[in-house]
Amino acid sequence: MANAAPDPIVGIDLGTTNSLVAVCDAAGPRVLPDAEGHALLPSVVRFLEGAPPVVGREARATAVAHAADTVHSAKRFMGRGFAESAGHAAGLPYRVVEGPRGLAAFDVGGAAVTPQEVAAHVLRALKANAERVLGVSVRRAVVTVPAYFDDAQRQATRDAARLAGLDAVRIVNEPTAAALAYGIGASRARRGTMETIAVYDFGGGTFDVSILQLVPGGPDDGEFFQVLSTAGDTRLGGDDLDEAIIALLVGEVRARFGEALEFPPAARQALRTFAERAKIALSERLDATLEVDLGGGRVHRRTLARAEFESLAAPFVARTVECCRRAMRDAGNPEVDRVVLVGGSTRIPAVREAVRACFGREPYAALDPDQVVALGAAVQASVLSGGRRDLLLVDVVPLSLGIETVGGAVAKLVMRNASIPTRATEMFSTSVDGQVNVSIHVLQGERELAADCRSIARFDLCGIPPMPAGIPQVEVEFLVDENGVLGVTAAERRSGRRASVQVVPTYGLTAEDVDRMEAESFAHAREDMRAHRVIDLCANARLDLHWIADALGRVRAELEAGYVAELDASMARLAGFIEAAGRDLRAVDPDAFHRAKEDLDRLSVRVHEVAIARSLRGVGTGGQGAGSPAVPPAAGDAR
Repeated sequence: MANAAPDPIVGIDLGTTNSLVAVCDAAGPRVLPDAEGHALLPSVVRFLEGAPPVVGREARATAVAHAADTVHSAKRFMGRGFAESAGHAAGLPYRVVEGPRGLAAFDVGGAAVTPQEVAAHVLRALKANAERVLGVSVRRAVVTVPAYFDDAQRQATRDAARLAGLDAVRIVNEPTAAALAYGIGASRARRGTMETIAVYDFGGGTFDVSILQLVPGGPDDGEFFQVLSTAGDTRLGGDDLDEAIIALLVGEVRARFGEALEFPPAARQALRTFAERAKIALSERLDATLEVDLGGGRVHRRTLARAEFESLAAPFVARTVECCRRAMRDAGNPEVDRVVLVGGSTRIPAVREAVRACFGREPYAALDPDQVVALGAAVQASVLSGGRRDLLLVDVVPLSLGIETVGGAVAKLVMRNASIPTRATEMFSTSVDGQVNVSIHVLQGERELAADCRSIARFDLCGIPPMPAGIPQVEVEFLVDENGVLGVTAAERRSGRRASVQVVPTYGLTAEDVDRMEAESFAHAREDMRAHRVIDLCANARLDLHWIADALGRVRAELEAGYVAELDASMARLAGFIEAAGRDLRAVDPDAFHRAKEDLDRLSVRVHEVAIARSLRGVGTGGQGAGSPAVPPAAGDAR
């Protein structure tokens, strides 16, 4: 194309089932078709030993013949650990094995291939197609991911782009991209009014819902997209509906021909193909025919009615509705003006009816649900390249982020649904005299205790000059960039020592982890806050006792015996609370603990005054000061 920009930024929807590439120019966004005119590229790659990988329609067409060496639905394994992938891997025709750093990989073509490598082959094919259509080299792309992809999954997506020779200049959440595409047309007729949009994204492997506000009067009198909340499940999609049909067929075949009947990879792939075709057909027809030929005259044929399929799909659809309700609660239950459908699974009549009932609105489906995400990614690409100046996008963090403090509590720096990019800092200190290293443990989740949250990274701040506990000033900064990727920096302000990490955890959260974290954060909120308060009291009380004991050791002889006895008793009482917390954290009354600490603080004022006066006379050894530190203690023990 002669008028294509010399260095365009394309938009890519890297999907579980299909992937697309699009571009936005003066004529608006459009999907770039392949040489045969197809907009969708199947996210399927065939790996045969001694042969180059085959991507797309050809790989899908030969999947039954090469079932054990043809990978589909690789996106479900992006950034996942092998151990947590066992459940989904069980019914696949290809083998899922343990790859580098405990990640899931695929045993295909005589080698272990990672999900990032599979995705890279798909991205490389999209890149080549875009270059063919545009007539220029394509090196940059906006790539979309499910809103509930965590840091590991986002990093895996960026790695895949790099392997494909692409710079992923922005990672955009799929529902948000869909809203950008939606904002191109219909909303312009309503320019001047604020709209609340629910984006319901039910794709092949994942589900997301986002609640956004479309606000007029952005840059150049354009539109401002503010994401209010997001919810979802990275293990819920059209693949699960296929699996439900497969399970029905397998159960019937085994009941008819024998429970011991095995299904080799080719048979499993054939079943998957039949199930997907039936699911698609039932969106248009009231029934579909399924036929399984096992050879030797063993043929199982049955008709699957739409009503029966809807019954199979009902539990999965109900899970999407619960995510929608959660997102609405997090957004403050606003009145929804529009509901946008995204993803091939939204073509199912039962899904559309569930969405209609949930939001009380007729879903908006004027844009092709398979293409709308890629179109929105192209719009964002145009914004980044300067072609569009009438749109501004603000996305959100899906789960809270924080660090572990001494005693096992969590100090949250970034709360879930915070707008990104975002930056948060907090001051911490050491809890042990002479501590020269501080271990920073980064956590993700909604609970108050580290044991109940997900560990996503650890790193050390080393070389702090030895100082008394509570004196070092450790500033921890969280920076979530525009791609939703977290960077953490720790710096000791007195010495200037610094350490940082870009969070690349071994693997991410399962859907069950997310559901558990959110449900337990509500169910245990009161007891968690109580336990967190006791942990903080223990940390600060230990420092109080340390400073008071040090001061008292220097001036005990100058104080009245009665006062010293009262001070010793008050210190013993506070130490008793610390010991009790060590035995059973949740059995300690935080209010009584707090009163004991305040009583000791008031009583110890005199000993501090005497110690300071003695130091000023030049008689003592010189103190570091006493009392509670000005900042909360930081995570980690002396190394």
